Amino acid sequence: MNNRVLVTGSSRGIGKAIAIKLAENGFDIALHFHSNHAAVAQVQKTLLDLGVQVSVLQFDIAERQAVKLAIETDIDANGAYYGVILNAGINRDTAFPAMTEEEWDSVIHTNLDGFYNVIHPTVMPMVQARKGGRIITLASVSGIAGNRGQVNYSASKAGIIGATKALSLELAKRKITVNCIAPGLIETDMVSDIPTEMVNQIVPMKRMGKPSEIAGLTNFLMSDDAAYITRQVISVNGGMI
Repeated sequence: MNNRVLVTGSSRGIGKAIAIKLAENGFDIALHFHSNHAAVAQVQKTLLDLGVQVSVLQFDIAERQAVKLAIETDIDANGAYYGVILNAGINRDTAFPAMTEEEWDSVIHTNLDGFYNVIHPTVMPMVQARKGGRIITLASVSGIAGNRGQVNYSASKAGIIGATKALSLELAKRKITVNCIAPGLIETDMVSDIPTEMVNQIVPMKRMGKPSEIAGLTNFLMSDDAAYITRQVISVNGGMI
């Protein structure tokens, strides 16, 4: 069975941890990055050392035609994906009254349009392969509960949750599961400036999560043991909600 998985935003942070974890469990990986050539090259070497096959795709997930071309080219060369992990995204945090049009548009177009741009060209090849599959999106605790200063980010992630649930219904009979992981505060560049005191106030477990803890859940959802799990939003947030 084709066991290739596309992981967007896999040059660092959560995406990097997911790519490495899946490779450790025998999945071939299509790495995606936007601009950091050095970082993705390092991840590529790590995966190759694990003995899996690796392809590398570069695009901005907000640029629809570029995404389509890169994904279709990779599928033509290497076959349909068994799994797609939609991890890449951005934030532009500020209080809503001060939020600019660019701050709203960039987050919505990147995070929410990215769902269509990345997943749409992968679905029909996955269906036509008739081998089932896994689609996993990354939302956020902000998409479930909302968060001050993140009206744009919360809207985009709530949209991803809704799209994930709807797509799961369309693909269930194809044995393609579609689930969403909603992380809380995870040790990545996106939250590196949050003081420890604030983390202790808002997270019952009194710590940030680790990218490996998201990767572990992703690995399970990709496994045969998760074949009957679909349309779910699974929070990994230390008890925040």
